[in-house]
Amino acid sequence: MPAKPQEFSSVWTRPQRQRRDQPALSREQIVGEALGLLDTEGYDALSMRKLGSRLNAGATSLYTHVANKDEILELVVDAVFGEVRLPDHTTPGSWRADMTALAGNLRDAMLRHPWMFSVISGAGLAYLGPNVMRLTDVMLRILETAGFDDDNSDRAANALFAYLIGSTGTEAAMLNAVMRSGLSEQQWFEKMMTVAEEAAKTYPRIHKRYEAQRSLDSAQSRDAFFVSELGLLLDGLEMRGKAKKPAAQA
Repeated sequence: MPAKPQEFSSVWTRPQRQRRDQPALSREQIVGEALGLLDTEGYDALSMRKLGSRLNAGATSLYTHVANKDEILELVVDAVFGEVRLPDHTTPGSWRADMTALAGNLRDAMLRHPWMFSVISGAGLAYLGPNVMRLTDVMLRILETAGFDDDNSDRAANALFAYLIGSTGTEAAMLNAVMRSGLSEQQWFEKMMTVAEEAAKTYPRIHKRYEAQRSLDSAQSRDAFFVSELGLLLDGLEMRGKAKKPAAQA
């Protein structure tokens, strides 16, 4: 006998319930405490019981506002996206600068909360959150103001999000390794490059690049590589937009 389908539910569309707690417990308090727990102790430390203890409330009180831990994760992921500074105005001539600034602000916000990359793939409905929607809407506004059609704007926004989450996740993993090592970032980088060069001896193209990057300033190169790689994506998008203009004008 087939299993009964679960009722589809979202923390974003369900009205916030009121409870006569003393003192009253709000969704904002839950999110703030969950962020603090995640930032200080990491993803593995988050549980309904521990969160309730930090709030001086039982887990039952939490269930008044959220159905489960997954919904808390959706809320905190959206809260991090709410930290991203967004441009107020966009002009056709400034779309690349606006997108670069927005991407940099998103990267900064995610790096402040490295646990994001352990949970974002499991926060299934986070894309329905108001801060994610606001960010996405601004990204689409930048692209549409630049003259890109709906299809190219959609694909570009998806590609940019995928790059930002993937590249920044790798960066956060490196910074976590640095923190665990007890070394400065530059010390860790130099030791890692020595090991990497040795491991890549039989791979000439990779080895050549490790040799060339051995003396880099780690923090500066992370910033520079981010801007350069993002520029490649924007170059491709700009070329696609230019290629479609003659046909549209014909």
